[in-house]
Amino acid sequence: MRRFVIGRARNLLESSRQNHRFQRSLLSSSQSPHRFLSSTSPDSSPSSSSTMAPPVTLNTINPKVLECEYAVRGEIVTLAQKLQEEIHTKLEAHPFEEILYCNIGNPQSLGQQPITFFREVLALCDHPSILDKSETQGLFSADSIERAWQILDQIPGRATGAYSHSQGIKGLRDTIAAGIEARDGFPADPNDIFLTDGASPAVHMMMQLLIRSEKDGILCPIPQYPLYSASIALHGGTLVPYYLDEATGWGLEVSELKKQLETARSKGIAVRALVVINPGNPTGQVLAEENQKAIVEFCKQEGLVLLADEVYQENVYVPEKEFHSFKKVSRSMGYGEKDIALVSFQSVSKGYYGECGKRGGYMEVTGFGADVREQIYKVASVNLCSNISGQILASLVMSPPKVGDESYESYSAERDGILSSLARRAKVSLSSV
Repeated sequence: MRRFVIGRARNLLESSRQNHRFQRSLLSSSQSPHRFLSSTSPDSSPSSSSTMAPPVTLNTINPKVLECEYAVRGEIVTLAQKLQEEIHTKLEAHPFEEILYCNIGNPQSLGQQPITFFREVLALCDHPSILDKSETQGLFSADSIERAWQILDQIPGRATGAYSHSQGIKGLRDTIAAGIEARDGFPADPNDIFLTDGASPAVHMMMQLLIRSEKDGILCPIPQYPLYSASIALHGGTLVPYYLDEATGWGLEVSELKKQLETARSKGIAVRALVVINPGNPTGQVLAEENQKAIVEFCKQEGLVLLADEVYQENVYVPEKEFHSFKKVSRSMGYGEKDIALVSFQSVSKGYYGECGKRGGYMEVTGFGADVREQIYKVASVNLCSNISGQILASLVMSPPKVGDESYESYSAERDGILSSLARRAKVSLSSV
């Protein structure tokens, strides 16, 4: 069965490569002013639809879309979906009955259960009329009922189906800021928080802000999560790669950053920002605090925006390792708003939460002037607001039940069970490499 699937995958990938080369040859061919028409004479009657090419072709769409690649939902997934359709149509079509999608972190699709407290609060917020019913007391924990009331009081009209402020509901941003402050030990401003539909739109928003042309570059780790290469290409910038050192546990060396920065600048590339994924994706490494300090210093000295992807902050499986946010590290060095531009990303899809389909997340934006912040807000406003369920979940992730709350024991058991399961599978995967 494995040979069969691998063979099909190889054939598909080779077909895709040939098709990609063909598409590029099309794009580089005919420069005629009539290239959007069929091969008929330019004088052909415009009333004859049979002589006209389709209004949208690979030749006429934005070339940045063609350059953009996103492997986690690429050719292999397409093949898997085709095989799944064939199994659904005819069960005996293949020597297997099920396909497990492991191309992207999507734990609930593989059986991981959501955190009960989170879902109770969401259910109560979405159907507030049951809060006053006597039966609710027996079905929901007291602290989930109390939290739902608190959240609803922060939402105008208590309507989760209404638009919110473009940065997100203010009360929820207050809660998130308080959670960041409790985690880091340094103040956080709710006005620095932009709630988004997962971390991905926040990354796109920053790329849209920073990239002006192909002469603008973003330092990005290799290996990396393909969101970054895709978003850089889509917004017309240049990816400036820096390479993680596998021999040192996928370490990030500042000397490598300097080398790649100098190389890019020698080619006329204006490097705007440094992307750091910590804990790493897909490598899983956790940066030492001293290493982080060197990275902060590098960004400060070189005038780079530090884009800190910290969505896996709960997924640290080595006892001697500990997650430190770049916000905490930079503040502990004495650097404030005027010293370094830092954007930190968080998501409800990762960690132990696994709420991928709810699309919740945020970015904390610090070190930007008021005039630039106004532009970031404008870009956020174009999308009106992120979804309210995701906003609520982001606040719950940063403010889960505490000791003494009715849900605390069940919450802790669910969280620890998920994390220990993830750690066990991580070790199995490592031992099989």
